[in-house]
Amino acid sequence: MSIRRSFLSFRSTSSSSRSSVERRIRPQENPQEGTEDPIAGGPATASGDRWAELLPELLGDIIRRLESSEDRWPVRKNVVACACVCRRWRHVTTSIVGSPKETGQITFPSSLKQPGPKELPIQCFIKRNKKNSTFYLYLSLTPTFMDKGKFLLAARKFRRGSYTEFIISLDADDLSQGSTAYVGKLRSDFLGTKFTIYDSQAPYDGAKTSNCRASRRFASKQISPQVPAGSFEIGQVSYKFNLLKSRGPRRMLCTMQCPTSTAEEEPQKEITGSSLGHTAGSVVLRNKAPRWHEHLQCWCLNFHGRVTVASVKNFQLVAAADPNQAGGTKDDETVLLQFGKVANDLFTMDYRQPLSAFQAFAICLTSFGTKFACE
Repeated sequence: MSIRRSFLSFRSTSSSSRSSVERRIRPQENPQEGTEDPIAGGPATASGDRWAELLPELLGDIIRRLESSEDRWPVRKNVVACACVCRRWRHVTTSIVGSPKETGQITFPSSLKQPGPKELPIQCFIKRNKKNSTFYLYLSLTPTFMDKGKFLLAARKFRRGSYTEFIISLDADDLSQGSTAYVGKLRSDFLGTKFTIYDSQAPYDGAKTSNCRASRRFASKQISPQVPAGSFEIGQVSYKFNLLKSRGPRRMLCTMQCPTSTAEEEPQKEITGSSLGHTAGSVVLRNKAPRWHEHLQCWCLNFHGRVTVASVKNFQLVAAADPNQAGGTKDDETVLLQFGKVANDLFTMDYRQPLSAFQAFAICLTSFGTKFACE
C-alpha cells in the first residue's frame, strides 16, 4: 500500500483508532451523572472536537512515544494514523517527526522530496514490469532482497513523438499527468542522451514553471491545494555520446537543483507540502569511474554487496566540481547514489543527501531509456 493510500485509508478508519486510544487515556464516564467532558472541562462535544482539544502536553507525549517505539514499517503506519486524526494532531505530529535528513526515515509523502541522510544511505529497490513499461520504487525493510518493501513511487514510460516521457506518481494504479497523485516526470530527447526532470511543485522560492507546452499540466487537480502546481525543471541528466561503439561503461553527468533550508530547524507545514521556504542550490554529479579487472575481464565497481548482476545500467554517482561556480569541490569517495541489478527485473537504489527519493528515482529511470548514441 502506498503512503498516499495510507492517508486515505486512515482518514476513513480514524473513528476506530480514536476509540482504541480513548479507552486508554480517557476515564470511564458514568451516563447517570451527565455528559460533562473531563478533558475539555465543559459540555461534551463531537468526537472530533474532543480529540482536537486534547491537552498539548499529553498529545505531544503520545506522539513522541509512538515515534520512538514504532520506527519501522509496517508498524510505522500508526504514526501516519495520528497525523490523520485532525488538523491539530497533524501539526503536532509533523513537528515531532523528523525529516529523512535527520532520522533516515520516510514517513509522509512530503518525505519523498526531502534530502536523505548524510551518513548512511536510504536503501530502496526498483521493480520493473516490461509488459506495460512500468517501474515501482519500494523502501527496503530488511537488508536482503527478499522482502516486499514499502511502496513509495511508480513510473510509466510513454513514447510521445520524438521523445520519451516517464510519468511519476504516488499511486501505482493511476499513472497519468492529470492525476491528483502526479508528482513529476522525466523526459528524454530523441537520441536518449539528455533527460530533463520536472517537479509538479515549486522546489524552492522563486522557481519558475517551464514554458514548454508539453510540460504544462492540468491546473484543476493538485497534490496539495495550498501549493501552486505546474512543471518546474529541477535537473538534467546527460550521457556522453559513444558513436564509435567502443566498449566500456556509460559516462553520465547530472545537474540537480537541491533545495537548501533557510533555517536549521523548520517544522513541516503540511503532510503533502512541497519544499517552499527553501532556496535554490545546484549540485553536479558524475558517475564514478570503474576499474578494469584483469582476471574477470570486465569493468568493476564496489557496490558493497548491493549489486549482484553485471549490467551496463549499473552506476555510482559522486560529487563533481561545478564548472559554473568558482572554488567548487569534488568528492570521488562518497557515493551519493548507486543503482544496480540484482535480478532480471529487480534493481537496488541507495541514495543520500543532497538527493531526495524522487530525484534519485528519476535519475535511475534514465538508465531504462533507449540510447541510440550510447550503446
